[in-house]
Amino acid sequence: MANLPRSIADDFDPAVMRLFDQYVHGDIDRRGFLQGAARFAAGGAGAAGLLAALTPQFAAAQQVAPDDKRLSARYVEFPSPQGYGTGRGYLVKPAAAKGPLPVALVVHENRGLNPHIEDIARRLALEGFIAFAPDALFPLGGYPGDEDAARTLFAKLEQPKSREDFIAAAKFLLSAEGGNGKLGVVGFCYGGAIANFLATRMSQVAAAAPFYGGAPAIEDVANIKGELLVVLAADDERVNAGWPAYEQALKSAGVRYTLLQPAGTQHGFNNDTTPRYDKAAAAEAWKQTIALFERTLRTQQSG
Repeated sequence: MANLPRSIADDFDPAVMRLFDQYVHGDIDRRGFLQGAARFAAGGAGAAGLLAALTPQFAAAQQVAPDDKRLSARYVEFPSPQGYGTGRGYLVKPAAAKGPLPVALVVHENRGLNPHIEDIARRLALEGFIAFAPDALFPLGGYPGDEDAARTLFAKLEQPKSREDFIAAAKFLLSAEGGNGKLGVVGFCYGGAIANFLATRMSQVAAAAPFYGGAPAIEDVANIKGELLVVLAADDERVNAGWPAYEQALKSAGVRYTLLQPAGTQHGFNNDTTPRYDKAAAAEAWKQTIALFERTLRTQQSG
């Protein structure tokens, strides 16, 4: 992961981090964050500086270049008749793949398919998976290149249609050339909730790693056929409030799951483009995600 220090979030007042979490998830707008943060900085200019420091730094955190010769990457469209009609995503394969490979759907946060999620897809492809990262914002013109604009666009999506788009994306990926028919899903925040949702809706999901994502409808948990790695932050009151009921439903349904909740972490700790990133916790979560996918998705080759 990127070489940001583990303690960087500790440089910010916890109240500022809570404001930022509210801002990221659309509970307050940019102006609301600046007004609230001004109490912890030297007025408006200081608050703007805080926001700039918390804004994702995509280039600094990039691990795999888009033109990495080890990979074959392109944008493709797919049909979604029950959703917005047509979806689009970023498909990445190992350039020198041998034999059928497992497939992994990568689901973004609530800003659409930004450079960080594309980088996650490339990281997965380097691990030997065919990775596909759909862009929920495609029906509205796609990720606009600006996080604030993306967040505003995201609020305009009709979520029932978007969820159907993700189902269609997973089906498209299952039929991708070179795939072995074994599907894993990893998602972050909003994407974590979608990973949970897909696990309840699609029996083909053999493994899912929802990172700090909202729980699915409890009555649907018994539909989960795959194995889960549930990744939660230690300090994430909004998401963690739903975990006890979700865990009880998983146990009642006999679903195989592992909880990973590293101490001292905040919501978004895997995202190495922001100060909430926790290097050690992110590395462990990635290690366990890859281990889950290897164990459940990799088809054993004979001979």
